[in-house]
Amino acid sequence: MVDFLTPEWLDALDAAARADKTLADTTRELDLVFEQRVHDSDDATPFVYQVAFDRGTTTVSAGATRPATVTFTQDRATAAAIASGTASAQRAFMTGQLRVGGDLRALVEAQDAMAAIGDVFASVRQRTDFGLQADGA
Repeated sequence: MVDFLTPEWLDALDAAARADKTLADTTRELDLVFEQRVHDSDDATPFVYQVAFDRGTTTVSAGATRPATVTFTQDRATAAAIASGTASAQRAFMTGQLRVGGDLRALVEAQDAMAAIGDVFASVRQRTDFGLQADGA
């Protein structure tokens, strides 16, 4: 098991993304960076990580190492629910729990890549402790 939002979790996501040939094929025309900003209610400093699609190479890294094309901002409970599959990003966005910024056109154009990376991250999701309580929060 790996704990959600830890360096080990990011390493597992990165290894899965780098190893997947289907993801490489799907993203070979893309050059964009999705940045996740996750806030704890008791911590003013967000946990930031990026998923970068760079012409067929997908990486996951801690921090804001490149300019972000699209940013996603949410609290830890929302991030855990979305990442674990117990909540949808669309619903979180519609209810104001997930804020999206940057080039939304690029986000729409990257839907195939987003679906593919969701599939790739499924193996990591199965071995992640999201710290979710029984009520899903």
